[in-house]
Amino acid sequence: MANTSRMTSYQRREQLIEIGRSLFAAEGFEAVSVEEIAATAKVSKPIVYEHFGGKEGLYAVIVDREMRTLTDTLINALSDPNAHPRQIVERTALALLTYVEENADGFRVLTRDSPKTDPSSSFNSLLGDISVRVEDILTESFKRQHLPAKGVPYYAQMLIGMTVYTCQYWADQRKLSKEQLAAHIVNLAWYGLSRMEAKPELRYENEKTVRAAEKQAAKKAKENAKRERKAAKSQSAPSQPDNPDNPDNRDNDETDEPAQSQEQQQQPNVDEN
Repeated sequence: MANTSRMTSYQRREQLIEIGRSLFAAEGFEAVSVEEIAATAKVSKPIVYEHFGGKEGLYAVIVDREMRTLTDTLINALSDPNAHPRQIVERTALALLTYVEENADGFRVLTRDSPKTDPSSSFNSLLGDISVRVEDILTESFKRQHLPAKGVPYYAQMLIGMTVYTCQYWADQRKLSKEQLAAHIVNLAWYGLSRMEAKPELRYENEKTVRAAEKQAAKKAKENAKRERKAAKSQSAPSQPDNPDNPDNRDNDETDEPAQSQEQQQQPNVDEN
């Protein structure tokens, strides 16, 4: 612990924040202990308590710092009133990806489960603030396209969720550059927004279509059952009665005569004497 005096209080605090961010990103809040933080920083546990009061205080500082950084980044991207709507979508997607690229550990801390004791500092609260800005932009866009505004809050959540979860995946699977991925995000988001219907409906799974499909299936089942009953009835029908005029029956009568003559031939001859 001899190196404790080599740093100023500010430098030590920043060191603990960096170490805490890295550990929380890799292991999550619950798995990290004060002992691990202190050991990694090569200081005693009281130093950690002195600066932050424990790991909860350290975590709160890290989350607050990351939230402010990300919020400023996204708000700046969303705040140009003169920009084309597509430019805003592109700029926002690229801004978020840039933050993830430059602050990978901070992004992982934000998107991991937060402590149950401090829900107000969760990543969801930040997304709630951003969604309000997105709603304002979408409202203006919907007015221009003569679309009903009641769907705006839902579309805002869709856009944010799609982008954030894609960024979470990209943070660990960087097979595309941030520019390439931003282009894919915008491709889906923009062409969806620019071609929206005023009254969208499900094409295959709506109630009317489902009822029609059920009716058709019932009709087909009824027809199949009818064919099966008809086939069963034809198989169980009795055979036709014998007809005396049937040539086959006359043949049977004729077969008796040879039998009688054959019987007479078998009788012994009697001498007339």
